Amino acid sequence: MGINSAMVISEIELFEALSQQLGAEKAKVLVKYVEGKVDKRMEENSAPFATKKDLNELRVELKETKAEIIKWMFIFWMGTIGVLSGIMFALLNAYLK
Repeated sequence: MGINSAMVISEIELFEALSQQLGAEKAKVLVKYVEGKVDKRMEENSAPFATKKDLNELRVELKETKAEIIKWMFIFWMGTIGVLSGIMFALLNAYLK
């Protein structure tokens, strides 16, 4: 939902419009309330998605994951080589008898 530039009014304009209807004190309170809500929303929307600390933690986690993958690949290939060696040994034994 975009903000239409024709709809944007300043705090002073808002205060003046409200003070005619509500009185100066109530208008002042309402303008401060609206300003607080807008500031809070702006802070929520402007928060960074990731900080340098988050990125460094991610980098460390990726390195650990890479090491785990390499370890399991080694175990997988050694197991595969062992099974294939056993099959070749059994076939050669059966063929040479």
